Amino acid sequence: MPSFSAHRSAAFALRGPTLSLVDDPFLAGDEAALRYEPDGLILVKDGIITAVGSHAMLKAQVPPGVVTHYPDSLILPGLIDTHVHYPQTQIIGAYGAQLIDWLNEYTFVAEQQYADPDHARAVSRLFLDECLRVGTTTAAVYCTVHPGSVDAFFQAASEYGMRMIAGKVMMDRNAPLPLTDTAQSSHDDTLALINRWHGKGRLHYAITPRFAPTSTPRQLELAGELWRQHPGTYMQTHLSENQAEIEWVRQLFPGRANYLDVYDHYGLTGPRSVFGHAVHLDEREWQRLAESGSAIAHCPTSNTFLGSGLFDFARATRPQPPARPVRTGLATDVGGGTSLSMLRTMGEAYKVGQLGGYSLSAAKALYLATRGAARALYLEDKIGSLEPGLDADLLVLDLKSTPLIEFRMKHCQDIHEALFVQMTMADDRATKAVYVGGRLAYSRN
Repeated sequence: MPSFSAHRSAAFALRGPTLSLVDDPFLAGDEAALRYEPDGLILVKDGIITAVGSHAMLKAQVPPGVVTHYPDSLILPGLIDTHVHYPQTQIIGAYGAQLIDWLNEYTFVAEQQYADPDHARAVSRLFLDECLRVGTTTAAVYCTVHPGSVDAFFQAASEYGMRMIAGKVMMDRNAPLPLTDTAQSSHDDTLALINRWHGKGRLHYAITPRFAPTSTPRQLELAGELWRQHPGTYMQTHLSENQAEIEWVRQLFPGRANYLDVYDHYGLTGPRSVFGHAVHLDEREWQRLAESGSAIAHCPTSNTFLGSGLFDFARATRPQPPARPVRTGLATDVGGGTSLSMLRTMGEAYKVGQLGGYSLSAAKALYLATRGAARALYLEDKIGSLEPGLDADLLVLDLKSTPLIEFRMKHCQDIHEALFVQMTMADDRATKAVYVGGRLAYSRN
Protein backbone atom coordinates (compact mmCIF):
# COMPACT_ATOMS: atom_id res chain seq x y z
CA MET A 1 0.00 0.00 0.00
CA PRO A 2 1.39 3.43 -0.89
CA SER A 3 2.51 5.81 1.80
CA PHE A 4 0.58 9.02 1.24
CA SER A 5 2.09 12.39 2.07
CA ALA A 6 0.18 15.00 4.06
CA HIS A 7 -0.15 17.30 1.06
CA ARG A 8 -3.95 17.20 0.90
CA SER A 9 -4.48 19.52 3.87
CA ALA A 10 -1.81 21.98 2.74
CA ALA A 11 -1.26 24.33 -0.16
CA PHE A 12 1.59 23.37 -2.47
CA ALA A 13 2.72 23.82 -6.04
CA LEU A 14 4.35 21.79 -8.78
CA ARG A 15 6.70 23.44 -11.25
CA GLY A 16 7.73 22.01 -14.60
CA PRO A 17 6.54 21.68 -18.20
CA THR A 18 2.76 21.12 -18.23
CA LEU A 19 0.53 19.62 -20.92
CA SER A 20 -3.23 19.30 -21.03
CA LEU A 21 -6.17 19.34 -23.44
CA VAL A 22 -8.49 22.35 -23.30
CA ASP A 23 -10.78 21.13 -26.10
CA ASP A 24 -11.55 18.10 -28.26
CA PRO A 25 -8.75 17.82 -30.87
CA PHE A 26 -10.97 15.67 -33.08
CA LEU A 27 -13.19 18.74 -33.51
CA ALA A 28 -10.97 21.74 -32.78
CA GLY A 29 -7.69 20.42 -34.18
CA ASP A 30 -4.54 19.50 -32.31
CA GLU A 31 -2.98 22.96 -32.06
CA ALA A 32 -6.11 24.62 -30.73
CA ALA A 33 -6.89 21.82 -28.25
CA LEU A 34 -3.45 21.26 -26.75
CA ARG A 35 -2.09 23.62 -24.08
CA TYR A 36 1.64 23.32 -23.42
CA GLU A 37 3.54 25.47 -20.93
CA PRO A 38 7.35 24.93 -21.06
CA ASP A 39 7.79 26.31 -17.52
CA GLY A 40 4.46 25.85 -15.81
CA LEU A 41 3.16 26.10 -12.28
CA ILE A 42 0.20 24.23 -10.78
CA LEU A 43 -1.16 25.44 -7.46
CA VAL A 44 -3.05 22.98 -5.27
CA LYS A 45 -5.00 23.41 -2.06
CA ASP A 46 -7.08 20.81 -0.21
CA GLY A 47 -6.70 18.38 -3.08
CA ILE A 48 -8.03 20.78 -5.72
CA ILE A 49 -6.16 22.64 -8.45
CA THR A 50 -6.51 26.38 -7.72
CA ALA A 51 -4.41 27.86 -10.53
CA VAL A 52 -2.51 26.76 -13.63
CA GLY A 53 -0.22 28.88 -15.77
CA SER A 54 3.34 29.90 -16.38
CA HIS A 55 5.78 30.04 -13.51
CA ALA A 56 6.56 33.66 -14.36
CA MET A 57 2.87 34.60 -14.09
CA LEU A 58 2.02 32.68 -10.89
CA LYS A 59 5.21 32.57 -8.82
CA ALA A 60 4.24 35.66 -6.81
CA GLN A 61 1.19 33.78 -5.48
CA VAL A 62 3.28 30.96 -3.99
CA PRO A 63 4.86 31.24 -0.53
CA PRO A 64 8.46 30.02 -0.13
CA GLY A 65 9.14 26.34 0.42
CA VAL A 66 6.01 24.82 -1.10
CA VAL A 67 7.14 24.31 -4.70
CA THR A 68 8.30 20.90 -5.94
CA HIS A 69 10.27 21.34 -9.15
CA TYR A 70 10.25 18.66 -11.85
CA PRO A 71 12.70 19.64 -14.62
CA ASP A 72 13.13 17.34 -17.65
CA SER A 73 9.60 16.13 -17.02
CA LEU A 74 6.08 16.63 -18.24
CA ILE A 75 3.20 17.21 -15.81
CA LEU A 76 -0.05 15.74 -17.13
CA PRO A 77 -3.51 15.05 -15.77
CA GLY A 78 -3.72 11.59 -14.22
CA LEU A 79 -4.50 8.98 -16.87
CA ILE A 80 -7.93 7.34 -17.04
CA ASP A 81 -8.67 3.70 -17.95
CA THR A 82 -12.31 3.36 -19.04
CA HIS A 83 -12.56 -0.47 -19.01
CA VAL A 84 -10.47 -2.96 -17.03
CA HIS A 85 -10.96 -6.20 -15.07
CA TYR A 86 -8.94 -6.18 -11.84
CA PRO A 87 -9.52 -9.94 -11.20
CA GLN A 88 -7.85 -10.69 -14.53
CA THR A 89 -4.55 -9.11 -13.46
CA GLN A 90 -3.30 -12.63 -12.78
CA ILE A 91 -3.96 -13.82 -16.34
CA ILE A 92 -2.37 -11.03 -18.39
CA GLY A 93 -0.60 -12.58 -21.35
CA ALA A 94 -2.43 -15.91 -21.18
CA TYR A 95 -2.23 -17.65 -24.55
CA GLY A 96 -5.61 -18.17 -26.15
CA ALA A 97 -7.55 -18.37 -29.36
CA GLN A 98 -10.58 -16.10 -29.71
CA LEU A 99 -12.71 -14.34 -27.13
CA ILE A 100 -15.11 -17.10 -26.04
CA ASP A 101 -12.37 -19.75 -25.81
CA TRP A 102 -10.19 -17.34 -23.80
CA LEU A 103 -13.04 -16.60 -21.38
CA ASN A 104 -13.72 -20.28 -20.76
CA GLU A 105 -10.10 -21.37 -20.47
CA TYR A 106 -8.69 -18.54 -18.35
CA THR A 107 -11.10 -15.85 -17.18
CA PHE A 108 -13.82 -17.99 -15.66
CA VAL A 109 -11.22 -20.18 -13.96
CA ALA A 110 -9.37 -17.24 -12.41
CA GLU A 111 -12.51 -15.40 -11.32
CA GLN A 112 -13.70 -18.32 -9.18
CA GLN A 113 -10.81 -17.57 -6.80
CA TYR A 114 -12.47 -14.30 -5.78
CA ALA A 115 -14.90 -16.12 -3.56
CA ASP A 116 -11.96 -15.86 -1.15
CA PRO A 117 -12.00 -12.35 0.41
CA ASP A 118 -8.30 -12.51 1.24
CA HIS A 119 -7.44 -13.17 -2.39
CA ALA A 120 -9.69 -10.32 -3.52
CA ARG A 121 -8.06 -7.93 -1.05
CA ALA A 122 -4.53 -8.89 -2.08
CA VAL A 123 -5.17 -8.52 -5.80
CA SER A 124 -7.10 -5.27 -5.32
CA ARG A 125 -4.06 -3.69 -3.70
CA LEU A 126 -1.65 -5.11 -6.25
CA PHE A 127 -3.85 -3.80 -9.06
CA LEU A 128 -4.06 -0.30 -7.58
CA ASP A 129 -0.30 -0.26 -6.94
CA GLU A 130 0.26 -1.10 -10.59
CA CYS A 131 -2.20 1.59 -11.71
CA LEU A 132 -0.20 4.17 -9.78
CA ARG A 133 3.06 2.82 -11.17
CA VAL A 134 1.85 3.59 -14.70
CA GLY A 135 0.15 6.89 -13.87
CA THR A 136 -3.48 5.76 -13.91
CA THR A 137 -5.51 7.59 -11.27
CA THR A 138 -9.07 6.63 -12.29
CA ALA A 139 -10.50 3.47 -13.87
CA ALA A 140 -13.84 1.86 -14.65
CA VAL A 141 -13.35 -1.59 -13.15
CA TYR A 142 -15.10 -4.94 -13.42
CA CYS A 143 -15.04 -7.07 -10.29
CA THR A 144 -16.39 -10.65 -10.23
CA VAL A 145 -19.82 -12.09 -9.48
CA HIS A 146 -18.88 -12.20 -5.79
CA PRO A 147 -20.03 -9.16 -3.75
CA GLY A 148 -16.91 -9.56 -1.62
CA SER A 149 -14.75 -8.82 -4.66
CA VAL A 150 -16.42 -5.41 -4.86
CA ASP A 151 -16.09 -4.74 -1.13
CA ALA A 152 -12.38 -5.59 -1.29
CA PHE A 153 -11.78 -3.33 -4.26
CA PHE A 154 -13.70 -0.33 -2.97
CA GLN A 155 -12.13 -0.64 0.47
CA ALA A 156 -8.66 -0.55 -1.08
CA ALA A 157 -9.54 2.32 -3.45
CA SER A 158 -10.93 4.27 -0.50
CA GLU A 159 -7.71 3.79 1.45
CA TYR A 160 -5.67 4.89 -1.57
CA GLY A 161 -7.90 7.93 -2.05
CA MET A 162 -8.45 7.15 -5.73
CA ARG A 163 -11.50 8.06 -7.81
CA MET A 164 -12.74 4.68 -9.00
CA ILE A 165 -15.80 3.24 -10.71
CA ALA A 166 -16.54 -0.45 -10.14
CA GLY A 167 -19.27 -3.03 -9.89
CA LYS A 168 -20.22 -6.67 -9.34
CA VAL A 169 -20.45 -8.68 -12.54
CA MET A 170 -23.97 -10.02 -13.17
CA MET A 171 -24.17 -13.47 -14.84
CA ASP A 172 -27.10 -15.84 -14.55
CA ARG A 173 -26.44 -18.13 -17.54
CA ASN A 174 -23.75 -19.45 -19.89
CA ALA A 175 -21.04 -19.41 -17.21
CA PRO A 176 -19.66 -21.96 -14.73
CA LEU A 177 -22.01 -22.66 -11.82
CA PRO A 178 -19.68 -21.11 -9.19
CA LEU A 179 -19.81 -17.83 -11.16
CA THR A 180 -23.54 -17.62 -11.75
CA ASP A 181 -26.04 -15.66 -9.72
CA THR A 182 -29.76 -15.28 -10.40
CA ALA A 183 -31.67 -12.34 -11.76
CA GLN A 184 -33.03 -11.58 -8.28
CA SER A 185 -29.83 -12.23 -6.33
CA SER A 186 -27.80 -10.05 -8.69
CA HIS A 187 -30.36 -7.28 -8.20
CA ASP A 188 -30.30 -7.62 -4.42
CA ASP A 189 -26.50 -7.87 -4.17
CA THR A 190 -26.05 -4.89 -6.48
CA LEU A 191 -28.56 -2.80 -4.53
CA ALA A 192 -26.75 -3.53 -1.27
CA LEU A 193 -23.40 -2.61 -2.84
CA ILE A 194 -24.78 0.64 -4.24
CA ASN A 195 -26.05 1.60 -0.80
CA ARG A 196 -22.74 0.64 0.78
CA TRP A 197 -20.31 2.31 -1.61
CA HIS A 198 -21.75 4.66 -4.23
CA GLY A 199 -20.87 8.27 -3.55
CA LYS A 200 -18.70 7.43 -0.57
CA GLY A 201 -15.65 9.65 -0.94
CA ARG A 202 -14.43 9.37 -4.52
CA LEU A 203 -16.15 6.06 -5.29
CA HIS A 204 -18.81 5.42 -7.93
CA TYR A 205 -20.85 2.27 -8.49
CA ALA A 206 -21.36 0.69 -11.92
CA ILE A 207 -24.20 -1.75 -12.59
CA THR A 208 -22.27 -4.44 -14.49
CA PRO A 209 -23.95 -7.15 -16.58
CA ARG A 210 -20.89 -8.87 -18.05
CA PHE A 211 -22.33 -9.04 -21.55
CA ALA A 212 -25.65 -9.99 -23.07
CA PRO A 213 -24.89 -13.73 -23.57
CA THR A 214 -24.34 -14.29 -19.83
CA SER A 215 -27.54 -12.54 -18.73
CA THR A 216 -31.14 -13.66 -19.15
CA PRO A 217 -33.70 -11.10 -20.29
CA ARG A 218 -34.97 -10.93 -16.69
CA GLN A 219 -31.53 -10.08 -15.35
CA LEU A 220 -31.10 -7.31 -17.92
CA GLU A 221 -34.59 -6.04 -17.11
CA LEU A 222 -33.77 -5.79 -13.39
CA ALA A 223 -30.42 -4.18 -14.16
CA GLY A 224 -32.23 -1.51 -16.14
CA GLU A 225 -34.66 -0.91 -13.31
CA LEU A 226 -31.82 -0.55 -10.81
CA TRP A 227 -30.06 1.97 -13.02
CA ARG A 228 -33.20 4.08 -13.40
CA GLN A 229 -33.78 4.00 -9.65
CA HIS A 230 -30.24 5.15 -8.84
CA PRO A 231 -29.34 8.14 -11.00
CA GLY A 232 -25.67 8.98 -10.86
CA THR A 233 -24.57 5.36 -10.94
CA TYR A 234 -22.93 3.91 -14.03
CA MET A 235 -23.72 0.99 -16.31
CA GLN A 236 -20.85 -0.90 -17.92
CA THR A 237 -20.81 -3.93 -20.18
CA HIS A 238 -19.33 -5.32 -23.40
CA LEU A 239 -20.53 -4.68 -26.94
CA SER A 240 -19.65 -6.18 -30.34
CA GLU A 241 -16.15 -7.32 -29.50
CA ASN A 242 -16.05 -10.45 -31.63
CA GLN A 243 -17.99 -11.70 -34.66
CA ALA A 244 -18.84 -15.06 -33.06
CA GLU A 245 -20.10 -13.21 -29.98
CA ILE A 246 -22.37 -11.05 -32.16
CA GLU A 247 -23.86 -14.14 -33.80
CA TRP A 248 -24.40 -15.67 -30.36
CA VAL A 249 -26.30 -12.57 -29.25
CA ARG A 250 -28.40 -12.75 -32.40
CA GLN A 251 -29.39 -16.32 -31.53
CA LEU A 252 -30.12 -15.54 -27.87
CA PHE A 253 -32.14 -12.38 -28.58
CA PRO A 254 -33.80 -12.99 -31.97
CA GLY A 255 -36.32 -10.21 -31.48
CA ARG A 256 -33.75 -7.41 -31.25
CA ALA A 257 -32.52 -5.41 -34.24
CA ASN A 258 -28.83 -5.60 -33.34
CA TYR A 259 -26.47 -6.13 -30.39
CA LEU A 260 -26.85 -2.60 -28.99
CA ASP A 261 -30.62 -2.88 -29.27
CA VAL A 262 -30.54 -5.64 -26.65
CA TYR A 263 -29.18 -3.19 -24.09
CA ASP A 264 -31.33 -0.34 -25.38
CA HIS A 265 -34.47 -2.46 -25.02
CA TYR A 266 -33.77 -2.97 -21.32
CA GLY A 267 -32.97 0.67 -20.61
CA LEU A 268 -29.19 0.20 -20.48
CA THR A 269 -28.11 2.99 -22.84
CA GLY A 270 -27.70 6.65 -21.95
CA PRO A 271 -25.45 8.97 -19.98
CA ARG A 272 -22.94 7.05 -17.80
CA SER A 273 -23.27 3.85 -19.81
CA VAL A 274 -19.88 2.60 -21.00
CA PHE A 275 -19.62 -0.09 -23.67
CA GLY A 276 -16.32 -1.91 -23.96
CA HIS A 277 -14.87 -2.60 -27.43
CA ALA A 278 -17.62 -1.70 -29.97
CA VAL A 279 -15.48 -3.06 -32.80
CA HIS A 280 -18.22 -4.26 -35.16
CA LEU A 281 -21.13 -1.79 -35.22
CA ASP A 282 -23.64 -0.94 -37.93
CA GLU A 283 -24.69 2.62 -38.66
CA ARG A 284 -27.86 2.36 -36.56
CA GLU A 285 -25.78 1.41 -33.53
CA TRP A 286 -23.38 4.32 -34.02
CA GLN A 287 -26.32 6.70 -34.29
CA ARG A 288 -27.98 5.34 -31.17
CA LEU A 289 -24.77 5.57 -29.12
CA ALA A 290 -24.33 9.21 -30.13
CA GLU A 291 -27.91 10.33 -29.60
CA SER A 292 -28.26 8.53 -26.26
CA GLY A 293 -25.06 9.99 -24.79
CA SER A 294 -23.59 6.52 -24.28
CA ALA A 295 -19.83 6.01 -24.33
CA ILE A 296 -17.35 3.57 -25.86
CA ALA A 297 -14.19 2.22 -24.25
CA HIS A 298 -11.66 1.44 -27.00
CA CYS A 299 -9.37 -1.44 -25.98
CA PRO A 300 -6.59 -1.69 -28.58
CA THR A 301 -4.22 -4.19 -26.96
CA SER A 302 -7.09 -6.55 -26.16
CA ASN A 303 -8.64 -6.31 -29.63
CA THR A 304 -5.36 -7.17 -31.32
CA PHE A 305 -4.28 -9.80 -28.76
CA LEU A 306 -7.55 -11.74 -29.13
CA GLY A 307 -7.85 -11.04 -32.84
CA SER A 308 -11.21 -9.32 -32.39
CA GLY A 309 -10.86 -6.62 -35.03
CA LEU A 310 -9.96 -2.97 -35.64
CA PHE A 311 -11.77 -0.08 -33.98
CA ASP A 312 -13.29 2.48 -36.38
CA PHE A 313 -11.75 5.77 -35.21
CA ALA A 314 -13.10 7.71 -38.17
CA ARG A 315 -16.70 6.73 -37.45
CA ALA A 316 -16.46 7.10 -33.67
CA THR A 317 -15.04 10.61 -33.83
CA ARG A 318 -16.94 11.95 -36.85
CA PRO A 319 -19.40 14.76 -36.12
CA GLN A 320 -22.85 13.53 -36.99
CA PRO A 321 -25.38 16.38 -36.79
CA PRO A 322 -27.30 16.94 -34.69
CA ALA A 323 -25.31 14.59 -32.39
CA ARG A 324 -21.66 15.08 -31.56
CA PRO A 325 -19.13 12.27 -32.00
CA VAL A 326 -19.64 9.25 -29.77
CA ARG A 327 -18.05 9.78 -26.36
CA THR A 328 -14.91 7.63 -26.46
CA GLY A 329 -12.15 6.81 -24.00
CA LEU A 330 -9.14 4.53 -24.13
CA ALA A 331 -8.96 1.37 -22.04
CA THR A 332 -6.53 -1.43 -21.24
CA ASP A 333 -9.09 -4.24 -20.82
CA VAL A 334 -6.61 -6.25 -18.74
CA GLY A 335 -6.41 -9.25 -18.82
CA GLY A 336 -7.42 -9.52 -22.50
CA GLY A 337 -5.31 -6.41 -22.82
CA THR A 338 -1.59 -6.90 -22.39
CA SER A 339 -0.59 -3.89 -20.28
CA LEU A 340 -2.05 -1.63 -17.60
CA SER A 341 -0.04 1.27 -19.02
CA MET A 342 -2.14 3.91 -20.72
CA LEU A 343 1.02 5.16 -22.48
CA ARG A 344 1.43 1.73 -24.05
CA THR A 345 -2.29 1.71 -24.83
CA MET A 346 -2.00 5.09 -26.59
CA GLY A 347 0.82 3.70 -28.72
CA GLU A 348 -1.16 0.60 -29.62
CA ALA A 349 -4.22 2.71 -30.46
CA TYR A 350 -2.07 4.55 -33.01
CA LYS A 351 -1.16 1.21 -34.61
CA VAL A 352 -4.80 0.09 -34.71
CA GLY A 353 -5.69 3.38 -36.36
CA GLN A 354 -2.94 2.93 -38.95
CA LEU A 355 -4.20 -0.54 -39.86
CA GLY A 356 -7.68 0.90 -40.31
CA GLY A 357 -6.58 3.86 -42.41
CA TYR A 358 -6.78 6.45 -39.63
CA SER A 359 -3.74 8.36 -38.34
CA LEU A 360 -4.16 8.99 -34.60
CA SER A 361 -2.01 11.93 -33.50
CA ALA A 362 -0.35 12.15 -30.10
CA ALA A 363 -2.71 14.95 -29.04
CA LYS A 364 -5.75 12.87 -29.94
CA ALA A 365 -4.38 9.80 -28.16
CA LEU A 366 -3.70 11.85 -25.02
CA TYR A 367 -7.24 13.27 -25.21
CA LEU A 368 -8.68 9.74 -25.25
CA ALA A 369 -6.67 8.91 -22.10
CA THR A 370 -7.47 12.14 -20.21
CA ARG A 371 -10.08 14.77 -21.06
CA GLY A 372 -11.92 12.55 -23.56
CA ALA A 373 -11.99 9.64 -21.13
CA ALA A 374 -13.30 11.95 -18.41
CA ARG A 375 -16.01 13.14 -20.81
CA ALA A 376 -16.90 9.52 -21.62
CA LEU A 377 -17.38 8.96 -17.88
CA TYR A 378 -19.21 12.27 -17.33
CA LEU A 379 -16.42 13.33 -14.97
CA GLU A 380 -14.94 16.21 -16.96
CA ASP A 381 -15.92 18.56 -14.12
CA LYS A 382 -13.73 16.52 -11.74
CA ILE A 383 -10.75 15.04 -13.61
CA GLY A 384 -9.01 14.78 -16.96
CA SER A 385 -7.50 18.25 -17.37
CA LEU A 386 -5.21 20.74 -15.68
CA GLU A 387 -7.80 23.36 -14.78
CA PRO A 388 -8.72 25.28 -11.63
CA GLY A 389 -11.48 23.55 -9.70
CA LEU A 390 -10.58 20.03 -10.79
CA ASP A 391 -9.14 17.32 -8.57
CA ALA A 392 -5.35 17.37 -8.29
CA ASP A 393 -4.86 13.95 -9.88
CA LEU A 394 -1.53 14.46 -11.61
CA LEU A 395 1.13 12.44 -13.43
CA VAL A 396 4.74 13.60 -13.60
CA LEU A 397 6.36 11.92 -16.59
CA ASP A 398 10.11 11.52 -16.89
CA LEU A 399 11.02 12.49 -20.46
CA LYS A 400 14.40 10.72 -20.22
CA SER A 401 13.42 7.46 -18.58
CA THR A 402 15.78 5.28 -20.63
CA PRO A 403 19.04 6.05 -22.44
CA LEU A 404 17.42 5.46 -25.82
CA ILE A 405 14.46 7.74 -25.03
CA GLU A 406 16.85 10.42 -23.73
CA PHE A 407 18.79 10.22 -27.00
CA ARG A 408 15.60 10.27 -29.09
CA MET A 409 14.21 13.30 -27.24
CA LYS A 410 17.21 15.38 -28.32
CA HIS A 411 15.92 15.13 -31.88
CA CYS A 412 12.28 16.09 -31.23
CA GLN A 413 11.14 19.23 -33.02
CA ASP A 414 8.14 20.13 -30.85
CA ILE A 415 5.85 18.94 -28.05
CA HIS A 416 3.76 16.87 -30.46
CA GLU A 417 6.76 14.80 -31.49
CA ALA A 418 7.99 14.55 -27.89
CA LEU A 419 4.59 13.22 -26.74
CA PHE A 420 4.49 10.76 -29.62
CA VAL A 421 7.92 9.42 -28.62
CA GLN A 422 6.71 8.92 -25.06
CA MET A 423 3.57 7.05 -26.09
CA THR A 424 5.46 4.75 -28.47
CA MET A 425 8.61 4.10 -26.40
CA ALA A 426 7.96 4.76 -22.69
CA ASP A 427 6.67 2.41 -20.00
CA ASP A 428 6.31 2.40 -16.21
CA ARG A 429 9.90 3.62 -15.84
CA ALA A 430 8.70 6.99 -17.10
CA THR A 431 6.39 7.51 -14.12
CA LYS A 432 8.34 9.88 -11.88
CA ALA A 433 5.50 10.80 -9.49
CA VAL A 434 1.73 10.50 -9.17
CA TYR A 435 -0.53 12.75 -7.10
CA VAL A 436 -3.98 11.52 -6.15
CA GLY A 437 -6.42 14.07 -4.76
CA GLY A 438 -3.50 16.34 -3.95
CA ARG A 439 -1.44 13.68 -2.21
CA LEU A 440 1.82 12.19 -3.36
CA ALA A 441 0.67 8.61 -3.96
CA TYR A 442 3.65 7.29 -5.87
CA SER A 443 7.25 8.38 -6.26
CA ARG A 444 9.73 6.41 -8.34
CA ASN A 445 12.54 7.40 -5.99
